Amino acid sequence: MSAIDTVVIESWNHLQEELFADSWNEKIGRFRSHHAFRGLSDAGYPLATTLMRLGGRYAELERHLVRNFRKYAHGSVVEQDSLWNWVSVAQHYGLPTRLLDWTNSPYVALHFATANVTRFDRDGVVWVVDYTHVHQQLPKPLRAALDREGASIFTGEMLAREIRSFEEMAAFAPEPFTVFFEPPSIDPRIYQQYAFFSVVSDNQIAIDDWLAQHPGSGRKIIIPARLKWEVRDKVDLANINERTLFPGLEGLCSWLRRYYSPSPKLLAEDAQLEPPADSKH
Repeated sequence: MSAIDTVVIESWNHLQEELFADSWNEKIGRFRSHHAFRGLSDAGYPLATTLMRLGGRYAELERHLVRNFRKYAHGSVVEQDSLWNWVSVAQHYGLPTRLLDWTNSPYVALHFATANVTRFDRDGVVWVVDYTHVHQQLPKPLRAALDREGASIFTGEMLAREIRSFEEMAAFAPEPFTVFFEPPSIDPRIYQQYAFFSVVSDNQIAIDDWLAQHPGSGRKIIIPARLKWEVRDKVDLANINERTLFPGLEGLCSWLRRYYSPSPKLLAEDAQLEPPADSKH
């Protein structure tokens, strides 16, 4: 298994260069990214799906989870009766699925890499995946479906025309493959976060393991812990935060709580001003 290409950033400017690398499209003379981004607060976290994190015999439980979700949620949350709409809605509402969330926006990924201030003592990471390169590895019928549409990524509707079940997906090819697709805009969070999903044909294979077997498909941008506060503050200045990404009072309160959290500098100054414990009355 090959190692994932990894770069450790040295500054904010270096970070911008890495995030927008290879985004220039010479044909149209514009910057147009063909990358999926995912930010994590700890660079050591694997790209495990919520289904994997369920543990136990999760691979066998998937069909029961989806079947029962469809049974009890039918008629209330899904407009089109396709596997991909069902699992998109299920993922959104917290059901363990084989889907993994990504974003088209590098700054949204930076938000998620720096949103948890309790992890600021650890390096963060932004995963960058070239989904056009990933889709070059697709079985021919799926590759042909993208070509017919002149698309580089599937919609749920497009995918539903080709694959009706996870069993069909696994039967397409003996080797596991990965698909990126855009979910229906069932909630403002999806389009606010510029979100889409990846899905691997084998639910026991994490996408980071798949990427390691397909060099050139993805890489990791490591954000050292020492730079996290600077990155966080500048992402906030760009108005990428919980208030804009999670519309509603919950997102507003999450943003305010984090935004007004004291920095390590202020905490250190407060500690110096604090009188010794034995001097308190």
